[in-house]
Amino acid sequence: MRILLFLATNMAVLVLVSIVFNLLGLEGILAANGVDLNLSALLVFCAIFGFGGSLISLFISKWMAKRGTGAYIIETPRNRDEQWLVDTVRELAQEAGIGMPEVGIFPSQAANAFATGWNRNAALVAVSAGLLQRFRPEEVRAVMAHEIGHVANGDMITLSLIQGVVNTFVMFLARIIGHTVDRVVFKTERGYGIGYFVVTIVAELVLGALASTIVFWFSRWREYRADRAGADLTTNAHMIAALQRLQLEQGQPQDLPAELTAFGISEQLKQGLSGLFRSHPPLDDRIRALQTGA
Repeated sequence: MRILLFLATNMAVLVLVSIVFNLLGLEGILAANGVDLNLSALLVFCAIFGFGGSLISLFISKWMAKRGTGAYIIETPRNRDEQWLVDTVRELAQEAGIGMPEVGIFPSQAANAFATGWNRNAALVAVSAGLLQRFRPEEVRAVMAHEIGHVANGDMITLSLIQGVVNTFVMFLARIIGHTVDRVVFKTERGYGIGYFVVTIVAELVLGALASTIVFWFSRWREYRADRAGADLTTNAHMIAALQRLQLEQGQPQDLPAELTAFGISEQLKQGLSGLFRSHPPLDDRIRALQTGA
């Protein structure tokens, strides 16, 4: 239902954009300058590919996560630690009102954990072997509560759909720019010469980088929500303790594949403008938000 509602909302946005273009006479303005594009058809084309790629990634996210991290899925616990982990996740899932997710352990000594999956009632949560070994039980529980919070909030679905919207408009605007430059500057008759392809690729790279700041902003915002969910499912003190423990481990190398970085509980620190491309807020800010109730 969340996917259907979000898709319906975004399709409504696309229809509204198309109507606005027609009311403003944008196609006529472009045609007057030698650019004969059907903007409505182009928008639909870009939406199909923009959303398509994002949704395919979402639907195969569990398979990709298992392959990318080498996670071992606990089907029958082999020892007390695995039994405790499965029982802990089951209790948290029940309290959060979601179905029991798959529980995994991935072979890394870096302290991290992630959640993924398109269905909040059939998700995957996994923790690194290093975190499981070095963190205290209440800290591990808080980390898993944070990941369960992501699942309960539907963050994986929402982030993927926002990425779909961004992809759509990046493709759309890049093609308008490419076609315009090819017709106006290079004087190509149909606007699909070599200039079109080169300019479109460059425009997609530039616009994609700029638009990704929106996706990363949302990713940082949802981390605060997941921290709050983790605190509600455990205690505020335990969630803060887990984040403080992550601070002590922050110098370790990143252990998650690039496509899973946004779904982990932490990432390596970035400074300056590169902070705009962070999927997670600084741990100091997350701890402060929990301490102040922000």
